[in-house]
Amino acid sequence: MYIRRNLRAAFEEAGAFFPALLVTGARQVGKSTFLRKIAEPERGFVSLDPLDQRLQAREDPRLFLANNPAPVIIDEIQYAPELLSYIKLAIDEARFREPQKSRGMYWLTGSQQFAVMKGVSESLAGRIGIFNMHGLSAAEMDGRDSGPFLPEQEFNAELPQPSPLDMFRRIWLGSFPELHVAEHPEKYWQRFYQSYVQTYLSRDVRALTQVADENRFYSFLRAVAARTGQMLNYSSLARDSDISQPTAKSWLSILAASGLVRLLYPHLKNRNRQMISTPKLYMLDCGLAAYLCAWNSPEALMNGAAAGHFFETWCFTEILKSYCNAGISADLSYYRDKDEREIDLIIQQNGILYPIEFKKAGTPKTKDVKAFERLEIFQQPQGMGALVSLCPDLRRLQENVRCIPAWQL
Repeated sequence: MYIRRNLRAAFEEAGAFFPALLVTGARQVGKSTFLRKIAEPERGFVSLDPLDQRLQAREDPRLFLANNPAPVIIDEIQYAPELLSYIKLAIDEARFREPQKSRGMYWLTGSQQFAVMKGVSESLAGRIGIFNMHGLSAAEMDGRDSGPFLPEQEFNAELPQPSPLDMFRRIWLGSFPELHVAEHPEKYWQRFYQSYVQTYLSRDVRALTQVADENRFYSFLRAVAARTGQMLNYSSLARDSDISQPTAKSWLSILAASGLVRLLYPHLKNRNRQMISTPKLYMLDCGLAAYLCAWNSPEALMNGAAAGHFFETWCFTEILKSYCNAGISADLSYYRDKDEREIDLIIQQNGILYPIEFKKAGTPKTKDVKAFERLEIFQQPQGMGALVSLCPDLRRLQENVRCIPAWQL
């Protein structure tokens, strides 16, 4: 069974303009499957995972491209960045001879964003459209597409209301497509994430840096997962992982380059001395985070001490996915000051600030959004705010704040 990806419309629109398209993201989020499902019959496919293909691409790029002519999908391009300059030459030649046929010549995927983006920026600037793919969104699982999230948008009031346990089952299960096409994914949850972490440690980590002690890196990975939805503290991360702070910073950049974590930075326009400048840390798959933290059932996660942080992480990633799937780079930030007044998420669009608060509770309260008034210090127009929670229905909490059930994201 294939679950339709909401990225398709934006991707195909870009394909009518750019000669090359790149889809980046963590391993197993469905990049290759997505491209092969939407490809026209004449488009070829080649993966650089097999060593023979990889060696040919590196040692004789011209021959490799001759053996795999456009239109073609080239999977895992980070293994042969040498190809990118030759792809540029092929694109420029096609543009000169037959400009219309140069559109969408090369579709590329990459699982290590730093390695891929470095080569792309050097070789294919102005010739490539870039998309970041995450795991399945709640909207994709439900077969809907509401577009980029804003509190003022229209929502489907007819969507069935899941129980809190059903919500946490979705959070706990995670967003990797392979689990969601299985008949009884709970049976394979432990095995899938165990294999995923082992593969990640043995392949991506070694490819990106020389990690001398994989066990220590695994401890670091677990420490990161335990802090999802919280402010980043390098000294605490380093202490719990028995590494230095510079190593913690380096290893966190590896997780970001692999598409496993995202840092959310504070909105610092018109910054004053009361504001906190520390970023917040989010794991981009709650299922992986739950596995690393040993929350081995939805019930344990829902009733555990980390439930609020996991709920916030899930909500944040769903909003992030709604923008990525529309091919839009979202302007996201947060607010916190020394008096611990916090706005979990601020979306900036066209100069307007939209404040969002995430609460696991099912009964929203006005005090939950009191910090929204702090947006006045930025001297920017303020749009509709939102309190995203387990509340049962859509309603107004205040004149300019809506209560939005989490399953509507």
